[in-house]
Amino acid sequence: MGCDGGTIPKRHELVKGPKKVEKVDKNAELAARWKYCALSTEKLRRPIVACDLGRLYNKDAVIEYLLDKSADRPNSEVASHLRGIKDIKELNLTDNPAWEGERRNTKGDRYEDMHCAMFICPVVGLEMNGKHRFCFLQTCGCVFSDRALKEVKTEICHKCGDPFKDENLVVLNGTKEEVEKLREKMEEKRAKAKASKKPKKNKVAETVAKPSDSKENPESTETVSSEGQTSTQNGGDNSQPAVLEPPASSSTKVVTPSAATGSKRSIQTMEEKSETYKSLFTSHSSAKRTKDQTSNWVTHTPYHF
Repeated sequence: MGCDGGTIPKRHELVKGPKKVEKVDKNAELAARWKYCALSTEKLRRPIVACDLGRLYNKDAVIEYLLDKSADRPNSEVASHLRGIKDIKELNLTDNPAWEGERRNTKGDRYEDMHCAMFICPVVGLEMNGKHRFCFLQTCGCVFSDRALKEVKTEICHKCGDPFKDENLVVLNGTKEEVEKLREKMEEKRAKAKASKKPKKNKVAETVAKPSDSKENPESTETVSSEGQTSTQNGGDNSQPAVLEPPASSSTKVVTPSAATGSKRSIQTMEEKSETYKSLFTSHSSAKRTKDQTSNWVTHTPYHF
């Protein structure tokens, strides 16, 4: 079977086979993960932060997301595990001296190296472009390559000198297996933080309950001697002595429940207080004037001109 002009079609032109799987360029994938924000898909710029899963974000993008967690925001699933600013850590990155910035190829007549990164490892000098494994410390936020941590094994940060442990290391842009391990570690850390808050609340409740227990026992009496010794006795317990017997030479002072609590006052003190209260008013006898103190009525006739 021929077409116009005597051409003969081939088999792949007539029969459509299965579509080929599109392969993503590795260089483009690495650039998207290490040069762009995982939330806003904008270029990374200082201040740069990272989460417990090792993803890189722009700090302003994370703050905007925390203020407005609407479903319309793109890539909201990437930061769904973020609850607040405490879940991110600002990174202390080291600039790459070979990085010329975006203005170096304005005319488009120069070769642009995709593997050239903005930041490097301060110990070994490897570029943070995705080809090498990098980690950051949750304590201080300094970033190092995995090779530097293996070659120079210390428990002190190489850049700022703060102590750290292996548990504080978080891999940046790790594989799926590494991300799953970091997620389990993050959930365990949050569970421990919740468990530590509960005992503190129980301690506060116990301290509040202790003074209330002493008020609920009004039958308990307390005796104070001149030597500073005290003894208490409950009404229902006959095993304890009622009052400590002081020596003959020393004087004793017994504090009764009415004197300690102040609930029952003597009639004499109440009358004295009432008299002082009544004396504040002009109707009291002390406020009235005698006949000698009073004066005659004086009239005044105003004149209007």
